Formats: sequence, C-alpha cells, structure tokens
Amino acid sequence: PMNNKTYACTESLEDGSGPCSCQDCAKACGPKPVPPPLPPPWTIFDIDGMTVVMWISYVAFLLIFFGLVLGNASCCETLGERFENALRTVFSTWGSFCVRHPGLVILVSLTLVVAFSGGLIHMRITTNPVELWSSPTSQARQDKVYFDSHFGPFFRTVQLIITTPINDTTIYSPYFGGSDVPFGAILDKGILHQVLDLQLEIEALVATYEDQNVTLKDICLAPLAPYNDNCTILSVLNYFQNSHSMLDHSIGDDFFIYADYHSHFLYCVSAPASLNDTTLLHDPCLGTFGGPVFPWLALGGYDGTNYNNATALVITFPLNNYLNDSVRLERALAWEKEFIKFMKEFKNPNLTIAFSAERSIEDEIDRESNSDIRTIVISYVIMFIYISLALGHIQSFDRLMVDSKISLGIAGILIVLGSVSASLGIFSYAGIHLTLIVIEVIPFLVLAVGVDNIFIIVQTYQRDERMSHEELHQQIGRILGDVAPSMLLSSLSETVAFFLGALSNMPAVRTFSLFAGLAVFIDFLLQISCFVSLLGLDAKRQEGNRFDIVCCVKLPEVQETKTDGFLFRFFKKVYAPFILKEWVRPIIVLLYYELLHLLWLNLTLCLSIKDSYVLDYFGNMSEYLHTGAPVYFVVKDGLNYSSPEGQNVVCGGVGCNNNSLVQQVYAASLISNYTTIAFTPSSWIDDYFDWVKPQSTCCRYYNTTGAFCNASVVNPSCVHCRPMTSAGKQRPVGEDFMRFLPMFLSDNPNVKCGKGGHAAYATAVDLYPDDTGVGATYFMTYHTILKESPDYIDALKMARALAHNISQSMDHEVFAYSVFYVFYEQYLTIAYDTALNLSVSLAAIFVVSTVLLGLEVWSAVLVSLTIAMILVNMFGVMWLWDISLNAVSLVNLVMVSCGISVEFCSHIVRAFSISVKKNRVERAEEALAYMGSSVFSGITLTKFGGILILALSKSQIFQVFYFRMYLAIVLLGATHGLIFLPVLLSYIGPSVNKAKVFAAHQRYVGTERERLLNY
Repeated sequence: PMNNKTYACTESLEDGSGPCSCQDCAKACGPKPVPPPLPPPWTIFDIDGMTVVMWISYVAFLLIFFGLVLGNASCCETLGERFENALRTVFSTWGSFCVRHPGLVILVSLTLVVAFSGGLIHMRITTNPVELWSSPTSQARQDKVYFDSHFGPFFRTVQLIITTPINDTTIYSPYFGGSDVPFGAILDKGILHQVLDLQLEIEALVATYEDQNVTLKDICLAPLAPYNDNCTILSVLNYFQNSHSMLDHSIGDDFFIYADYHSHFLYCVSAPASLNDTTLLHDPCLGTFGGPVFPWLALGGYDGTNYNNATALVITFPLNNYLNDSVRLERALAWEKEFIKFMKEFKNPNLTIAFSAERSIEDEIDRESNSDIRTIVISYVIMFIYISLALGHIQSFDRLMVDSKISLGIAGILIVLGSVSASLGIFSYAGIHLTLIVIEVIPFLVLAVGVDNIFIIVQTYQRDERMSHEELHQQIGRILGDVAPSMLLSSLSETVAFFLGALSNMPAVRTFSLFAGLAVFIDFLLQISCFVSLLGLDAKRQEGNRFDIVCCVKLPEVQETKTDGFLFRFFKKVYAPFILKEWVRPIIVLLYYELLHLLWLNLTLCLSIKDSYVLDYFGNMSEYLHTGAPVYFVVKDGLNYSSPEGQNVVCGGVGCNNNSLVQQVYAASLISNYTTIAFTPSSWIDDYFDWVKPQSTCCRYYNTTGAFCNASVVNPSCVHCRPMTSAGKQRPVGEDFMRFLPMFLSDNPNVKCGKGGHAAYATAVDLYPDDTGVGATYFMTYHTILKESPDYIDALKMARALAHNISQSMDHEVFAYSVFYVFYEQYLTIAYDTALNLSVSLAAIFVVSTVLLGLEVWSAVLVSLTIAMILVNMFGVMWLWDISLNAVSLVNLVMVSCGISVEFCSHIVRAFSISVKKNRVERAEEALAYMGSSVFSGITLTKFGGILILALSKSQIFQVFYFRMYLAIVLLGATHGLIFLPVLLSYIGPSVNKAKVFAAHQRYVGTERERLLNY
C-alpha cells in the first residue's frame, strides 16, 4: 500500500534536507511586504502649506511696501569714488592709446586671436551621451565601468514592435475540452507568416564594412557558440523554431484538428523552456539559440497573463557590444545602418512597424542637428544684419552712406566670433574636448554680451559732444573711461560666474562653463582694444564725410546738425517718464511681485524628435511593452561562495537566509508597483546547486580523465559528480564547489538537462584565473515597464535602495546596474546641482558688482535680487511651457539666463549709481533714458529676431530648450531690467554718493560740460 509519509513544504526531511524556501513555498514566507505609505501633504489649516506661506509673504510685502520708505546710503563713499576714478583714468588712457595707434592694436589683437584659434586643429567633439552627461566619478559611471570590465558591456539592441490595422479576433476551441480562447488579430496565422517572412529577411541582411560583408551571424549574441551558432532572437516565432513548416504543423483528421499552432502557443507561453509541448505535436518551445523566449518579452498589449489577447509582437535582436574593439564595433554599426535602411523601405499593408537600433537616437540627433543648420544660420544672419544697420545713426538720406556703420558692425561681430574661436582654440590646445552644446550656445551667449557692449560704446559716442580742447582720441578715451567700468562689471561678473560653474560634476556643464567664461572675457578685452581702435578709424572716416565700406568716395563738406536717435528720444521723452510716474510705479511693483508669487506657487521639478521613426518607436514602446530594462544586482569581488555562510547570503533555495540577496529581490518583486522590480532574479548559484545534485542527470564526468561529460553523452565511463549519499545530497562546499562550477558554466542545455549554465550564466560569473575561485557575479531580473522620465528616476532610486539593504544584510558590497542608470543619475542631483550653480553664480555676481560699483553693497544687492527674480520666473515659465529640468536646461538656466540677466541689470544700476540728480526718481529716469535705449537695442531687438527663427526648427531640442528658453530669457530679462528695476531703484535705490558728485563737478569745472554730462 502507498503509505509513505508526506511532508509539508515548511518541514525538514529525514535526510537532513531543510524546508523549502519562500520562493517555492508560500507558507514559509512571512507576511507579504507592504509599501510604506506616501508622506502626507504639508498643510496649514487644511490648505497647502506652500500656498499659505507664499500668501503670507505676499501680504507682508504689501504692508512693508505701503508702510515704509526704504533707503540705504552707500558706505565708504570716498573709497568708492577713488576706485571709480582710478578705473576711469586707466580706461581713458588706454582708449586714447588705442585710437592713436590703431594699426598696432589691431595687428596685435589679430595675431593673438589667430594664434589662439590655431588650437582648433586639435579640436575634438564629444558626442557620446555617457561622456556628456555623466561624470567619470559618479556612482553610475563607476558601476558601469565595473560591470563592463568584469562581465563585458551590455549588448546592443535592435527591436521591432509590430501591430496590425486588422481588428479581427479569432476564437480557438480546444479539441480536448476547455473554454474557448480568443486570439488577437496579430496572432492570426496568416499575419504570423508575414512577420516570419520579415524576420527571415532581416536575418539575411548583408552590410558592407571596408569591402567585407557583415551578416547578422557575425555580430549577434549567440550564447551557445561555438556548439550552436544560432542568433538570439526574442520573438514569438521562435516558439515555432522560426520555421514556416513548424508554424503550419498540425495534427488532425478530416473532421477535427487536435493540435495546431494555437495549442502550441498556449503551451509555450506557460512553459517557454520546454523541449516538448506535451500536445500531440510534441514540438519544442525552446528557441533555436538554446534559450527560452519569455512571453512578456515577445508580446505586448495584453492584459494580465492573457497572452492570447496580445495586440503587438515584439522582436528583439541582441547584438554583441565591444568595449575596446573599434573594428568589430564598426561592423555592428554598419549592419545596424543597413537594418535601418531596410526598415525605412519596408512596406506591408497588414503590418504597422515601429523599429529602433542601438545607433538610432544618436543618428537622429545628428540628422536633426544637420537639418537645423540652415535655421541657425538664418538666425545669426538676421542678427548680423540688424546689428550692422542699427549701429548707424542716420542724420539724413543724403548722408546715409556716411552715417551708416555697417563695416563697424561687421567688425564688431567678427570680434565676437574671434573671441569664441580663441576660447575654443585655447582649450583645444589644453586637450579639453568640445561638446555640441558649447558650439550651439556659446556664440549666442557671447553675441548677446558683446553686442550690448558694442551698442553702449557706439551710442554713447554718437550722443556725446566733443569739448573744445579735446581731440578725437581724447574724446573716445573719455567715453571709454565712462562706459568701460560698466562693461567690466557685466563681463567680469559673467566670467567669474561661468568659471565657478565649472565646479559642476556634470561634464557638459563644466565644459560649457570653461569655454563660455573665457570667451566672454576675451570678447571684453578685444572690445576695449581692437573695437575702440576701429571706432576711432570709423569716426575719422565719418568726420571726413567718406562713405561707409567704400571709403574712397567722399561727400562735399556740409554743416552737420546733430540730432538724437528715435529710440533714445522715445526712452528719454516718453517711456522713462511714463513708467516712473507716481501712480504707475506702485502698480509695476505689485504686478511683478504678484507674478513672482504665482510662478513660484506653480513651480515643479521626454525629449522627442519630430518626423522621426524613433518617435513612433518610443510611442509604441510605452503603449505595448510589458517589461522594462534588465537590472543586475552585482556582488563585488571578495565573497567566499565556497563556504555555507557565503552561499546562504545570496542563494534563494533550501537552507538560504530569509534576507539573502535572492530572497530580498523576490520580496521586492511582490510589490513591483512600488519597487519597480518585476520578477524573481535568475540565480546562477541556485541553478548550480540543482545541476550538481546526484538526483539530476546533469553533472557527470569521465572517470578516466576527470573531464566534463554532457548529459546527452551515452558512455559507461561517465559517472555522477556526487554520490547518492546524505553528504552527496548536500550543497558542494570547499574544493567541490570550485571543482564542478566551471563544468556548470560550460554546459549547454539539452533534452536530458535543461539546467546547463552556459547560455544563461556564462557571463554572470567572473572566475579567477585557472578557476581557483569566484570573483564578481550578478543576479539579473527586470524592471517593470518604465514610460516617462519620472518612472526611470524612481526605478533607479528603488534599485539602489534595495542594493543598499542587501549590502547591509550581507555585510558585503552589492550595487544595482542597468543600462539607463548612467543617463538618469543626473536627475537624482539635478535640483542640488541647479541650486548650487545658481547660488554660486549669484554670489559671484554680488561680489564682483560690489567691488566694481565702488563698494556700493546695496547696489550689488539690487542687481542680485533682480537676477534672482528673473531666475525664479524662468522656473515658472519652464513649468508653464513644459520644459523639463535636465542638463541642457540647466546650462541654459544657470549660464545663459544668469549671463544675459547681468547685461540687462548691471548697466542700468551703474548708470543710476553714478547719476548726480537730486532724487531717486530723477536718477532712475536718467539711467533708463541713457542706458536703457542701448540695452534695448543691443540685446532685446538683436536676440528677438534671431530667436523667432528658431521656432521654425524641426528638432524639439531646439524648439524646447533653445527657442522657448531663449525667448523667455530675453523677454524676462528685458522686462525686469527695463521696467521693474528702474522702478525698484526709484524706491529703494542707493543714495547718491556725495564723493562722486563732488568729483564730477571738479572734473568739469571751467569747461562747457560744467553742466554735468552723463553717459
């Protein structure tokens, strides 16, 4: 009689075997883990806390604004005036020298620029996204290096997502009973045949690299090579061995079909590693490459585990990646290029296909960037034309060619471009690689800064009247003495802020900061030297009534009547008096503070490419895929796997610790919606224990030679590795562990033994030389499907938190690695990086402004405050315009926004600080009239025309991060600098510096300028 004792899965056996593990026995598990509750929202009186705080601050501001009249007199007035006078003297002397010796100054400037630009022959451009956005010292980058060096780089992926416009659903009725099973249109046999034709055509593609043919077999991942050189193809067609005849295989008679592709499919999705489907077909499910095709990798658009309801097929071709073999990598790239070309030309009315290769994103970014070159060139041409025409102050139509300054404008633009070229060359000499963001952004930034200074110099000269005792070089020297300190203030503030931005860990931001800082400073030096010399030459040409450009043509001498330009008259007579009226000023302050308040309340912390096949692929990937990227839990070198203690902290089977690595990852997969871990990890050590035990037919060796004997070999000299004894049934430890492990890792799965580790774990275990021990290993699982950037960021956080917990319980370092971590790690610290860069930049601007404004601390505070308001409003605009905070927007925000904001604010504040009018309102009106018109024409109008052209760009990189952000930066900078700041100065600007007033009167006493001339 059958009277053997049965054991519960929680009980130990008589032979000493322990109870089943949690993965195999639910009763052995503790309570199911529960995700921690979300933190409650911060509320005050059941209202959002931030809203309450902002409204309180708004009301407090209104009370202070209406109740108090604030002011702050500068300290150290005498010291500040002396410093101001010293700067004026130095720049006046230098300006006079440049006008008197233009040939020497221009020759030296040109020689230095050419010499520095010579470094461009050593220029190297970095396009690798990893090198751009991930610091070599970052955790993700170090983890990637460790993974690549021990296990090889992550494979390259070529993938298709296939749907059909046909909506028919077929019903399969099993012959041997059971419920009817609906099959989606994509699983119709006719559609599957068409998909198989496509798959076979892709397998047959032949590319050419250096006159040699490259086929898929040359580059594909073949885990069982050289015994089985079939490529890994993760496709539902691999359930049918990628064969039309197997797909048509059926068993039946004239009346019934007992088994066909329906029954085989249903069996294989539940047992993908099976070598016999147990139906009447007896066909294998295992792929031709020797591994299983899991249904969640090959099907999409299904619900739960109802794979028969799938609406999409996913075909994945993993290709070998190469760490330090550029030739083999280029061969893979060549085949991928041929694949993309083939897929773009492929047409089938019954199939809708989205596809992507590993090279696709970089290819498309390059394509879009190249297609936008025309747009960028038009943008710069428009700015160049405007600058050339706007610099001239035309007195009358007769003097059009005399008063125009086209040649001077072009020279100014060339100086800006020369400064950029010199900066790029200097750092190229130093071996620092360029990035595309440097080439695209820096000319725009330096043009904004440089053109503003050009307009200030030229328009100040045009409005100035030469005193009777002055010569031309003395007049231009005096003008430079007046305006150069303001130019130095803005340029040095930006240079210091940019150089401090190089403290960032992000390579793209650090490189941009270095190049931009040096370019801005070189531009300033060229403007106060080369451009001043050119201005002197142009002034002599104009005074001699000679034509611009065609200098040999001369007009007859006529009496010239000097008039102010339209823009200057408008600012002086209309605009400045209006916004500084008594009833207008409080309205402006309240509106701006309300704007700041609302945008701050709305502040919160996927880039795509138009008309690109990659965009379709990303859309389908989000809609249909059910599994995310693979994630590897890597156990670093040093763990003793030969000891029971070392085995128990990682394994997941009988006798393993409840908090082992495998058990913890398994527990995390039970709450996958929280942890983003989708499945139990594949465990090489547990499969090894199953493979080596004497009850299995897997582990055998030749008793004559000791060499491994595969389970499929029939030979009497092959014996089991371990005896069928109580000791033999235990796990191998010590020398036994290392004796049989290399056999396991070299064993190919077959009908008699499906546990062979060659296919699944050949790269998962890094053995010491001569197989003396185990080094680093990994345990692989998958993330859940990740669709948006926040999903990827959350997955990275959760995987790292889990790895940290495992490390603590094992007392050994474990880290989580996935191929996308290196790109998304920047988001973990992006808020900190942004805050740090903004704080450092604002601090630098404050310090430089304090010094160069003659130690007027309050003036520096107002400059920094206005720039801070612009930045806060930029955050609000980013939220409203759906611009994500990432490395590209950080460069624009911290560098460009800070840089251009300084230009809008510093000139106005300095003009106010040196004005000697009797009250703040009049001083603000004068500063706005004389400096505002130059700022408006120099930055706002120049940039506005160029930016609008960027709206025509096909690339969303340009549309989002350049057109939208640049437009917002210019508009916010202009409105704050030309509307809000003058009104703010009229209320709380620094008191007049009495030492500067006295010095100004002393400077002009006894001259026709005794009535003080400003700017």
